[in-house]
Amino acid sequence: MAQILSVGIDIGTSTTQVVFSRIEMDNTAGYFTAPRIAITGKEILYKSQVYFTPLKTQTLIDADAVRDIVAKEFAAAGYTPKDTQTGAVIITGESARKENAASVLQALSDFAGEFVVSTAGPDLESIIAGKGSGAWQYSIDNDCTVVNLDIGGGTSNIVFFNAGDTQGKICLDVGGRLIKLEASSYGDPQIAYISYAAAEAAKLAGVRTETGQRISRSDLRRICDVFADCLAGAIGIGPKSALQDRILTPGSDTYSPARPARRVCFSGGVADCIYTESGEDDLRYGDIGPILGRAIRENRYFKEQKIIQGGETIRATVVGAGTYTTNLSGSTILYSDGIFPVKNVPALTLNRDEQWAVIGGDVPLLAEKVRWFLEQSDSPRMLLALPGLTDPDFGTLKKLASAIAKTMDSLLPAGEPIIVLVQTDIAKALGIALQQTGCARRIASIDSVKIEVGDYVDIGRPLMDGLVVPVVVKTLLFG
Repeated sequence: MAQILSVGIDIGTSTTQVVFSRIEMDNTAGYFTAPRIAITGKEILYKSQVYFTPLKTQTLIDADAVRDIVAKEFAAAGYTPKDTQTGAVIITGESARKENAASVLQALSDFAGEFVVSTAGPDLESIIAGKGSGAWQYSIDNDCTVVNLDIGGGTSNIVFFNAGDTQGKICLDVGGRLIKLEASSYGDPQIAYISYAAAEAAKLAGVRTETGQRISRSDLRRICDVFADCLAGAIGIGPKSALQDRILTPGSDTYSPARPARRVCFSGGVADCIYTESGEDDLRYGDIGPILGRAIRENRYFKEQKIIQGGETIRATVVGAGTYTTNLSGSTILYSDGIFPVKNVPALTLNRDEQWAVIGGDVPLLAEKVRWFLEQSDSPRMLLALPGLTDPDFGTLKKLASAIAKTMDSLLPAGEPIIVLVQTDIAKALGIALQQTGCARRIASIDSVKIEVGDYVDIGRPLMDGLVVPVVVKTLLFG
């Protein structure tokens, strides 16, 4: 059995957190069969305190302050950057749209170790939070469909799981920090900040909102009722709101469920205000989070649903980032020495028809796609993702390998390796076929990895005596 240390760093609209986890791997195959390395255990070792995300302005993250937080928590946990082998640095919610998000991610990625993912984007966050909350595991254990709503300060990341499979994702600009408030000597608070989404919800609620004006708790509740109805419509338990299309988060899918999920789960900072009715002041955080939580809890559509409570609420995303972003390749792989680790490699995907066309001799098709992809990509490095074949003969693999080697060798920049990822268990045989073409480039052929259009890939150093490599598939989005 082998173990690796994983770190999760989540920089959200409202909060910043760090989590360290231990991931265990072992060979689950029998003595007389090919090795099958699987993740056999995950344990959270350390959870940081929850910090308010430091900002210099409404659109500028304080990168130095964030770095100080991460450094402090590494020291408190007793780890150094060299100790971490995998994990994720993820800027989530409205913070992903801050003007310096990309530079903050890069700085933290370098700080937090050699193979830590730098990623952001609403669809990926939906899945990570849904796994971190426990909704994903619940859907597996109970063989049912569960929808997880991760409601943070700026966005609500929604994901549908059906027995462990991701059915769909959608993200809306609904969150607890979309209206920020300041105390007023006249009783009602003043609006210090209001987002576009909250202003649009206020219009539908018939509430006047301007920065600097006083606003009553009842008017804030009316705005939050509009948000609650919008979320209900987005998950199919209520009619679709006129607000939904206006506040769809940039980069989000537009999924509409065919039928409501059997269970509803909440995570994110607002989740605690949904699950627990507190006697504290609704405006204790200087925002609408507690009022939004009550509006969802008392919403007529949500009250009719079967609500479950996962193991994590405000920490769901950071726990998911630290323990659920890493997967393992298959154990029948082939790679040249010195290729790994690689980070943020864009993936060109072929569908089954295109793959068969290439096997049939249509090498110009592959060359055209590779040439276009390299022109469109900001990275000189790329990988080719294939659906693979079921029980192919070696002659077929040689045809595929010949087309790949010829095309990639002629179009990739000098010194770049040929990296191929396939879904089916044929990577080692395909890698041998690639070597037999005589191509002088370094080669990596990795199996049991599914790639979608637009994905990027990180591949870490080989584990378990070189039998497997850790793989993280992600979507990078900077708005």
